[in-house]
Amino acid sequence: MFGTAMARLGVEHADWGLYFPEATGSRQSPIDLVSCDARYEEILANTPLQFNYATSRETDILNNGYTLVVFPRAKQVDTQAGNRSDQTPNVSTLSGGPLPQGMEYELAEIRFHWGRENSRGSEHTVNGKAFPMEVQLVHWNTRLYDSIEEAVGRPNGIVIVTLFTQLGREHHGLKLITDALEDVQYKGRQKTLTAPFNPGTFMPDPQLRDFWTYEGSLTTPPCSENVSWILMRYPLMVSHSQMEDFRRLKTHNKGDQPRPGDDGTMADNFRPPQALNGRYVRASFQY
Repeated sequence: MFGTAMARLGVEHADWGLYFPEATGSRQSPIDLVSCDARYEEILANTPLQFNYATSRETDILNNGYTLVVFPRAKQVDTQAGNRSDQTPNVSTLSGGPLPQGMEYELAEIRFHWGRENSRGSEHTVNGKAFPMEVQLVHWNTRLYDSIEEAVGRPNGIVIVTLFTQLGREHHGLKLITDALEDVQYKGRQKTLTAPFNPGTFMPDPQLRDFWTYEGSLTTPPCSENVSWILMRYPLMVSHSQMEDFRRLKTHNKGDQPRPGDDGTMADNFRPPQALNGRYVRASFQY
């Protein structure tokens, strides 16, 4: 949903404000997170995040020319347990943590930002350090709004959960996606995966769910604000081979030539950190 206009225009980060005025706002994302400046709040430590994620029987993946977007399409599944019928969730939802009590946010899409080299790639940085890739799970408030389009830019409308990556062993849950990237190598290519996929595969174990949170914006145009960010403390382990699979994606349509001065490789698709402008970051753990 987000970033397609910018990909179509080929606008550089520094010029986004010329086309998307909200990009010049005072509460923009991403940011450089300075861990020693984050404010520990006991209420966050005592209110765990609730990832009620459903298994998708069909998952769409799309190369939009700027990034890879994953759209889980969960369906209702009934299982019989004796004379009782159990139902799995038909949508993936998030609640708890820093989110308003009683509010529930539905997962809409998963986005990835990565670098040409492993020394950069994430949009957010921690103490000035970037990670090879940042995985963003975008949610919208189903209690207050009727669609994600309506929720964008509105109070308590959008929540994005971020996971950083570090190099190590292959990530089994991500493998379903990386194995299919060759089929969406070029801009505009889309594929439906039919193997079961649960977004919870990206989440760390419950005892490792420390997080930071702050108020910001979308990191791609229109850069709308009123976005609550939740950044998981512990990174996701992915292999070098999986990172290379992402770096083989292209920013142009098959048969077309890349823009002048561009080799067509989809990489370094991250926005630089923005000024805090008086905002502060809260933490669920003591540093």
